[in-house]
Parts: sequence; C-alpha cells; structure tokens
Amino acid sequence: MKLTDPHVILATDCGSTTTKAILIEKTDGEYRLRTRGEAPTTVEAPIENVTVGVRNAITEVEELSGRRLLNPEGQIIRPATGQQGTDIYLSTSSAGGGLQVMVVGLVRRMTAESAQRAALGAGAIVMDVLALDDGRLPHQRIERMRELRPDMMLISGGVDGGEQRRVVEMAELVAAARPQARLGARFELPVIYAGNIEARSQIEQILAGRTTLTIVENLRPTLEQENLGPARAMIQEEFLHHVMAHAPGYNDLMEWVDGDIMPTPGAVGSIMRDIAHQENINIVGVDIGGATTDIFSVFDGVFNRTVSANLGMSYSVSNVVAEAGLDNVLRWVSHEVEQGSIADRIRNKMIRPTTIPQWIEGLRMEQALAREALRLAFQQHKLLATGLKGIQQERDIAQAFAQVQAGEETLVDLMELDLLVGSGGVLSHAPRRVQAAMMLIDAFQPQGVTRLAVDSIFMMPQLGVLSQVHPQAARQVFQRDCLIRLGTCLAPVGSSRPGSPCLQLTFSDVNETISVPAGELQVIELPEGESRPVVIEPTRRYDVGAGPGRAINTSVDGGVVGLIIDTRGRPLQLPTDKSERQQLLRGWEKAVNLYPA
Repeated sequence: MKLTDPHVILATDCGSTTTKAILIEKTDGEYRLRTRGEAPTTVEAPIENVTVGVRNAITEVEELSGRRLLNPEGQIIRPATGQQGTDIYLSTSSAGGGLQVMVVGLVRRMTAESAQRAALGAGAIVMDVLALDDGRLPHQRIERMRELRPDMMLISGGVDGGEQRRVVEMAELVAAARPQARLGARFELPVIYAGNIEARSQIEQILAGRTTLTIVENLRPTLEQENLGPARAMIQEEFLHHVMAHAPGYNDLMEWVDGDIMPTPGAVGSIMRDIAHQENINIVGVDIGGATTDIFSVFDGVFNRTVSANLGMSYSVSNVVAEAGLDNVLRWVSHEVEQGSIADRIRNKMIRPTTIPQWIEGLRMEQALAREALRLAFQQHKLLATGLKGIQQERDIAQAFAQVQAGEETLVDLMELDLLVGSGGVLSHAPRRVQAAMMLIDAFQPQGVTRLAVDSIFMMPQLGVLSQVHPQAARQVFQRDCLIRLGTCLAPVGSSRPGSPCLQLTFSDVNETISVPAGELQVIELPEGESRPVVIEPTRRYDVGAGPGRAINTSVDGGVVGLIIDTRGRPLQLPTDKSERQQLLRGWEKAVNLYPA
C-alpha cells in the first residue's frame, strides 16, 4: 500500500517495556514531527492486551498536541478533519521479547550463515544456529530445539540441484524434536524451508503434518549467489500472521493499522536501507539497549544486521564485563576506581535498570561500559557481514572458513563509511553530545571522513514502517527531526610518535590552514547545517582515503559538536601503563571538554 498525500500520520512502536507514539503532520508542504507520547506496554498480566498501552500512548499525544485521535469507544478516528483524527495509523512491535528464530542449515559458515543473515535482516533474534558441523550429536540438537521454544524455525541447506540427503536428515531431526512455539502449544510451530528445491517434496512429507510449513526460494541457490529477500519477507509475514496473532490483543491491533505490523528491528533496518539508497551512501547504525545491542549496516547497497543478545547496559551489563574483561573496561576510565565499587554499581544497574548515574564517576564508568559493549557488538557484526559481494565471486567451503577465521572480506569498510548513527539511552541521552560522539568514535574507530549522528528520541522504528507506505514522509522526518547531527570525524589511518607531523587541513573558503600533530584530539566549531570545503594532506605515514601521504579534496559537515579531528591513530592503541594511560585520557577529555568540572 502506498499513500499519496496524507496530512496527519500516527505511528506507534510497541516495545518490550514501553509503547511509543509519534504524530506527524504536513505543514507548508513538508512532513514534520508534531509530538510524541509513551506508556507502559501491556502484554502481561493483569491487563494482557497490547491495545491498552497503545491507547495510553496515543492519549498522551492527544494531550500534548490538542488533536483528538480516539473516539469515546477508544477507536482511532479516521480520516483527519480539522483538529481531530489521522489519515493513517501504523505500528511496529518487539513486545513479548520480539521475534525469536532458530536457524537450521548444513554448513555453519555457508548455508547456515546465509540463513542467519536472512533472519537477522528480517528483525529476528537468532536463538541458535544448528548445523551438521556444529560439533553436536543428533540427540543434543533435538534437546536444544525442545529447550529453546522459538517463535519459528528457518531451515536451509544445499544449492539447487545439489545436496539432498543431509538436508532431509536435518528436517527429520526437527520432526523428531517436535519443538513447541514460545507462545504456547495450542498451535503448530511455523517453519520456513529455504533450501535446495530438489528436496522440497521430501521436506513436505516430513514436516507438513507436524508444523505450519512454508516453502520459499532457496536462499543459497548457488555457491556464488545469495538470495535472502524471499526468506526475509516470509519471516516477517509469518511473524504477523502466526506469531503476533497469538499474542494478547494483537488481533485488535492488526485491525487498526493501515499496513503490516513490522518487527521493530526490521523497521529500523528498513529506514536504514531506504536512506542509504536515496542518498547513495554507506551507513552503520547501532541501537544499544538494556539487554541487547543491534548493529545495522548498508555498504554498497548490501544490508546486514546483527543482534548481540547479551550485550546491554542494564540487564546484560555484567555480561559486558565478562566478555570484555574488567581491564578493557577500565582502560577508558581516567581516574582511580575502587575495585569493590565496580561490582556494586554493575549489580545495582542489573536490578534497577531504569536508574541513571548520580555522580560523574558513575557516568564515566557507564560510558566506559558502553564503549566495550559497542566494540564487542561491532566485532560480531563485521564477522557476520560477509555476504558475497557479487554473483561472479566464487567461494567454496574451505574459502568460507578461511575468510571468517581470518576476519577478511567483511563488507564493512570503515574508510568508505559515510554516516554513523547511534541510538539507545546511553547515546541519545548522554548529558553532553560530545560524550555520545566520543563513545561512537572510541568503539567503532571510524576512518577517514565520517559524519556522526544520534537518534533524538528513537523514532526510527515508526519511520521504518512509514517508509513502506510513504517514503517521502519518512525521509523528511528522519532528516529533519529524527537525527541530531553531531558533526564530522576526521581520523587518519596509521600511527607514529605522538607530537610528530600527521596532517594539514586547508579550508579553501577562508584560506585557513591548520596543522595537527599525531596523538591528539581537537574540536573545531562548525555549526549544524554548515558545510566547509577542505583539503586534507596527510604525511606519508597516514591515509585519509586516497592512500598513504595522498591528499583529498572534500567537505566536512557541521553539527552540535563540530569537526572532531582524531589523530590518535588507527587502530587506536592505549598505553599499557595505568598512570601513563590515565594521564593521556585526561588530556584527551580536556581537549574536547568531555567532562567539564
């Protein structure tokens, strides 16, 4: 469904804890955010009806905007007339834990990896990946399927005309396990088969009577080609018609909306893909939450998403310390920290997830944890973002193993990254915008010239589902109201002794030249909305995009922080000596006014 000219748009995102509503209105020929509201999500006892939380969030929007949106019966008024009603209502959802999928394939680094990318791109949390080479015995795989209780399963394996026997064996394991759906045993588990077309009839015989089986095109028709679109589309359709249909109140909500209800992460990925396509740019986006961290990327038109299910800032914060190591967390802290207090702070955050730091020491520690959570999640993303770059590129099984193990051939090329977008409480609500910028820079270590932004109020899910029916409105609100532009990061790749020559900037509009030595952070004020032409000349030890020692002629965009020049080197290396490292950190903090006294 595509709408031509709605004047009022209402959209909600039903999260696991909070339902958020936004109101968009067309003013002077341009779509802009009018206001937003939120209320607790209501999918658990005693209410157990998602529409109650939706109504409460919309009621807050009514109070803030002065526009009447609900009639006395609690139904959404349509169409918009005067100061009441809306022309369109849309929604996304991750309530009840979101969409949880189990992936089954043959070779973990081939068809199973492709299936994992398909599920993640559809907005799912991948609970586990079962494959013939996963090191588990058949009975262990059966136990695992019974134990996890996913929302649906995705089965892949074999190129078209190739392997059949082992694909059928994996399907037989699924049939033997008879896994139950997470939301109850009253309905059959949705299973999507996206494997070798020659095995379809056997798969139907094995699974059709035990599951709700759907067959789509092979997501790996040849070794040289991935075809993820049909599987992704079917995952979202199954989510809407089988999974959400059994959640409390969703039947009513599906009657309200003017389009399909999308999984929240899938909607975020949709707006990312849309913006990357429209502007012809490469994007990396991150949403760091309390329990998980989602990374999205679009490079050369190829979309990838990963979810790090145990890296978050409240419920999963202790796992961040466990995976990163306490030393890696503390390397970002410029002052002495009592070891005993660290554990106390982490435990308090887990049991009181909505609390925020009350003192500057607590803020420093929280932002140090965020850097490590973002860094680890991005590492995982780069390992999975290894889709084939072209149908002519051949990759056999041995090459697939070597590629992933060596960390090569990832689609994520930081030197080609145009825009890095952060969202989630620790980024969007940092007390100072420069803190959000430095968390992104330290964790992702962008290279060359990269624009930085944060999502102001996390409205990307609503804009993602809006982009399916009115792309122009979604793009306008995304650019004008969703993004807070932090500025531009200029970071040359290379290293040399601190204080030695690194690069020279010449701003041609004012004929001004600035020399920046190695090992420094500098911020040049450049207001949002301004763009300045600049010639960047690195020394022979450094590369800013054209090769070592080669100058580039480009422009840098402003923002609330400005132009951040980072000559600390790539990859960023911190001193191992604690006192030396802390002194260096304090110097960098002072240079960008990170934590003012």
